[in-house]
Amino acid sequence: MSLRKQLFLAICLFLLVAFSGSFFVSLESSREQTLGQLRSHAQDAATALGLSLTAQIDDPAMIELMVSSIYDSGYFSSIRVVSIVDEQVLVERSAPAKIKGVPRWFVRLVNLSPEGGDALIMRGWDQVARVEVMSNPQFALAKLWDSTVGSLIWLLICGLLSAVFGGWLLRRQLRPLDKMVKQAEAISKREFLSLPKLPRTPELKRVVLAMNQMVEKLKTLFAEEASRSEKLRAESYQDSLTGLANRRLLDEQLADHLLVSEQSSTGHLLMLRINDLVGLNQRLGGQRTDALISAVGELLKRLTQPPERRTWLAARNRGGEFSLLTPGLDSVDAARLASEISATLENLRLTDASDCMPVAHLGIVAYHPGEPASDVLLRLDQALTQARQHPERPWVCLADTDTATNHTQHDWRSWIDDALTHGKLRLYFQPVVQCADTSQVLHHKVLARLLDPSGEAIAAGHFLPWIERLGWSARFDLAMLEATLDYLVLNRWPLALSLSGNTLRDPAQRREIIDLLDSLPDLAPLLTLEIDERQLPPPDELQRMTHSLLDTGYRLGLQHFGGSFSQIGNLTQLGLAYLKIDGAYIRSIDVQPDKRLFIDAIFRATNSIDLPLIAEMVETQGELEVIRELGLFGVMGRLIGPPEPM
Repeated sequence: MSLRKQLFLAICLFLLVAFSGSFFVSLESSREQTLGQLRSHAQDAATALGLSLTAQIDDPAMIELMVSSIYDSGYFSSIRVVSIVDEQVLVERSAPAKIKGVPRWFVRLVNLSPEGGDALIMRGWDQVARVEVMSNPQFALAKLWDSTVGSLIWLLICGLLSAVFGGWLLRRQLRPLDKMVKQAEAISKREFLSLPKLPRTPELKRVVLAMNQMVEKLKTLFAEEASRSEKLRAESYQDSLTGLANRRLLDEQLADHLLVSEQSSTGHLLMLRINDLVGLNQRLGGQRTDALISAVGELLKRLTQPPERRTWLAARNRGGEFSLLTPGLDSVDAARLASEISATLENLRLTDASDCMPVAHLGIVAYHPGEPASDVLLRLDQALTQARQHPERPWVCLADTDTATNHTQHDWRSWIDDALTHGKLRLYFQPVVQCADTSQVLHHKVLARLLDPSGEAIAAGHFLPWIERLGWSARFDLAMLEATLDYLVLNRWPLALSLSGNTLRDPAQRREIIDLLDSLPDLAPLLTLEIDERQLPPPDELQRMTHSLLDTGYRLGLQHFGGSFSQIGNLTQLGLAYLKIDGAYIRSIDVQPDKRLFIDAIFRATNSIDLPLIAEMVETQGELEVIRELGLFGVMGRLIGPPEPM
């Protein structure tokens, strides 16, 4: 029972007790007073009538007239004149006691009996007759009833006002409790909220202070673990001078894109090499040379900032050599990108440098899933060599003879549009299991393949870049969501579906997705929506976006996590169901101790807020064993099970 109901019942009980006590105390004090008044009233009437009848004792008509006059002018039950000699009633007026306007139960409860008085009628010194008068309690009972009803009404008004005021006061005083409940619920959702306004009530103030201290302690512990993890990631995968990725992370990400999987796609790898770095260092000094390297790094970093390029990776290999990994970029856009970079580099030309030599040379080659990384890097070296041999054109893009690339030059627009319009997509499902017991399935990741005009199922890695280029990400996401929800209506088992960051950042498209989710609230426990960490919007926009999705009842997860670990502090406000660690940080974890330290640091940070971790792209038994030792919650990958249609 709520405190408001308890307060209302307490007020009602108090009013009942107060009214009952007041009524019985008032009744007992009024009873004797009223009886005395009735007795005095009867006695005064008897005395006055006796004195009046003394002069008329021998006139029976006058006696009867005077008795009737007194009887009719007051509240009397009976008046009679009795002869003393033979006790004969000379005159009598009486009527049954009728009490109007007063309930019978009140009359019985009060039990106010009539009171009487008498007086003698004299003839000289002789006693001739006796006047007997009995008062009627009707008037007293009516007054007592009116007083009781008035007291009851007043107490009810006071009780109603007390209930209203008490409810308002209770709501005001308990407002901090409601906030503390939301604070506790936020902690259970892995959010840290402090209450800036302290209540005035000392007891509640102490509780709020204790809750705030606990929240701040949790935030501090989480921040320390996050800082430690970010430091480990920076030491392992980040270049200290430019802030770009280092060669190691580039190799990891390139290996990911070269794997044959549902998400793998063709793309281009660009390498930039500053000319005569050693000579520049000798002529200009280390400080100005470092400034040039930092400027090139800032240039590449700016190229990866737009939302549609969040999957790109800029890295500094060593010295004056930089790389740019651009998945999904076709050859035309790759050439345009190289020209843009070359033109910008000319603005960085140092005045003391040679005017005839470009600041840097660029080489660009395409890569395809399934080919060895060594072949890609060999072609890239060849492109750089050709660029150095032709100073008039500081970049070279080697021609792509792969059939897959030739295939991408076809008119994808028509068949993708046809596939999305007529629902020509096929759902594939990849299991995600508990790490400790791989027989326990947590959910299945939903993957998509589109059917081309020949009926062949095309993996997502091939058509997703074209969908993004055509601006159909929201259209594809909506089609996938509708197909997944239709599947869940018939097959109720937990699934996870990733949505594009471009779709969720668009308010109109997000509203359409939310309306679709709101229309099927019973499926909320079965579907988790996933967002790619590389496509996250700014923190404020991210928080609004995730909360609007969480309001539908569906859960949210974050996939491919690890590249922007500095953002983990913002994740505490999102109420995520889990994090999926990017496969680049999982591959060969059994033979690379620093990766193990990095994942362990992430686990410590997320475990402090009870946020489950799931490892992506687990390919070997050794990787699985290490992940089990670290204590991660879940695992997925081809070792566990490849994507399959159901």
